[in-house]
Amino acid sequence: MGRRVAVSERRGPGWVFVWSVLVLAAFVGIGVARPDALAGSAARALEFTTTHFGWLYLFATTGFLVFCLSVALSDYGRIRLGADGEVPEFSYPTWLGMIFSAGMGVGLVFWGVAEPMTHYVEPPLGRADARSAEAARLAMQYSLFHWGFHQWANFAVVGLAIAYVRFRQQRPGLISETFRASIGDRAGGSLGHAINVLAVVSTVFGVATTLGLGVIQINSGLGAVGDVAFGVAPQLKILGGITVVFLLCSLLPLESGVRYVSDANMVLAAVLLLFVFFTGPTDFITAAMTNAIGDYFANMIGMSLLMTPYTGDDWVERWTIFYWAWGLSWAPFVGSFIARISRGRTIREFVLGVIGMPVLLSALWFATFGGSALYFEMFDGAGIGDAVVVEMSSALFATLDWLPGADVLGVAMLVLIVLFVITSANSATFVLGMFTSRGALVPSRLLRLSWGVIQVAVAGVLLLSGGLAALQTMSIVAAFPFMVLMLFMAASLLKALRDERRQRELHEAIMWERMQRLVEAEEARLEAERQAASPLQADAPPQSREV
Repeated sequence: MGRRVAVSERRGPGWVFVWSVLVLAAFVGIGVARPDALAGSAARALEFTTTHFGWLYLFATTGFLVFCLSVALSDYGRIRLGADGEVPEFSYPTWLGMIFSAGMGVGLVFWGVAEPMTHYVEPPLGRADARSAEAARLAMQYSLFHWGFHQWANFAVVGLAIAYVRFRQQRPGLISETFRASIGDRAGGSLGHAINVLAVVSTVFGVATTLGLGVIQINSGLGAVGDVAFGVAPQLKILGGITVVFLLCSLLPLESGVRYVSDANMVLAAVLLLFVFFTGPTDFITAAMTNAIGDYFANMIGMSLLMTPYTGDDWVERWTIFYWAWGLSWAPFVGSFIARISRGRTIREFVLGVIGMPVLLSALWFATFGGSALYFEMFDGAGIGDAVVVEMSSALFATLDWLPGADVLGVAMLVLIVLFVITSANSATFVLGMFTSRGALVPSRLLRLSWGVIQVAVAGVLLLSGGLAALQTMSIVAAFPFMVLMLFMAASLLKALRDERRQRELHEAIMWERMQRLVEAEEARLEAERQAASPLQADAPPQSREV
C-alpha cells in the first residue's frame, strides 16, 4: 500500500489555518462594513454560477452516487478502512446516530414541513395546480429526492477518501492527502495547502448555513411557544446563546462530547417522530411514504438531470441545485467527521451505511411531519400553506398546533433543534481543527474554540446580509470550486484502490511463486531420496513368502 507516513496525534496550526482565517476575516469584515454590497456581489456570483454551470452540479452529484455504489458493490467493497480484521470503533447504532445528527439533523427539522408545504403551494416546475392532490404528490416526491441518495453520496465520497488514506494508508486525514495517488508529493506542498484552504472555507460556509437555518427556526419556535419577535436582532441573540453552549461542549473529547449529544439527539428525535406518527394521521403517513418512495425510484433519473432550457423557469436553481450545492459545501465537514468515526468498517459497509440508512430515516421523517402537514392542510383547512408563504420557518410549529400536547411538543422540538445545532457546530470545530493542524485526530482546545468563534461570525454576517436568501446564495457559490475538486478526488481514490489491488495481486503472485518453488524443491528432494534408495532395493534378496 505504498510508503506509510507516521501521523502525530497533536499538531499546531500551520499555513492552512493562517490563510483560511485571512480569507474568512476579509469576508466577515466586508459583511459587517457593507452587508448590502456583499449581498449584491453574492447574488451576481450566484447568477453566473447557476446560469453557466448548473448542469455540472447535476451531473457531478449523480456521478458521485454512481461512483459510490459501483465501488461498494465491486471487489473493492471488501477492503477495510483500517488494518485487516480491525474492529469498528463505535457500535452500529451509535455510528448511524452520529452520522445522521451531524449530517442532516438541522436541515431535516427545518425543511421536514417547510419543503413539502412550499411545493404544495408552489408546485415544482408548474406541473400541477397549486394546493391540489397532484401538487401534494409532487411535493413528497421532490422532498424525498432532495434528501435522498444524491445528497448522502456527496458526503460518502469525501468520507470514504479520507477514511481510506487515514486508516488504510496511515496518512494524515487531510483533503489534500486524498489526492496523493494522483499528484504525488505535491499533496504536501503549496498545491496541497491551497486544496485544504478551499476545503476549510467551503466547510465554514456550509456549517454557517446550517447554523443560520437552525437559528431562524428557533426564532420561529420561540415566537410560537412564547412572545419573541421574528427578526435579525433576536436571531443574533439566539446565535450568541447557542455559541456559548457549543463552545463549552467543544472542549470535551469526541467520545464524551459529540457522542453523547448525538445520542441525546437521536433519542429525542425518535420519541418525537414516533409520537407524531402514532398521534397524527398514521394511515395517511404510511400511504404517503409508500407513494413517495415509489415515485422517487420511478422518476430518479429524470429528476437527477432535469434542466429548464425551454421555459426559463428558475425552480431547479432555487431548489435542486441549492440542495446539491449545500450538500457539496457540507461534504468536507460531514465527510471528514464520518471518516473520523468509521475506522474498522469495510468500504461496502461504509457506503451502504452512509447512503442507505439515513435515506430511510429521511423518508420516514418527511412522511411523518410533511405528510401530517399536508393532511391537516388538505382535509382540515389548517392554514399551514398560508403560514409558509408568510414565513417559511414557521411551518413546523404551525403543524404541531394540530397535534395533541402542542405546547409540550413545541418545547421539545425547540430542544431538539438546539441539540442538532450544537452537534453540527461542535462536530465542525473538530473537523476544522483537523484540517488546520495537519490532520491531527485530536486538535487542541484553543484551535477548536477559534473555529467555533469564526463559524459564528460568518453565520452572523450571513444573517445580517439577507437571512435565508443569503444563506442559500453563499452555499451555492462556495460549493462550486470544491465540487470540481471532488471530481478529481473520486478519480484519485479509484487510482489508489487500483494500486492497492495491483500490489496485493503482485504480493500474492510472489507468495504463490515462492510456494511453488518450495513445492518443487520438496518434490526434487523426495525424488532424489527415491533414486538414492533404488539400487539398495535392487540388491536386496527377495522376501520369503509363506505358502
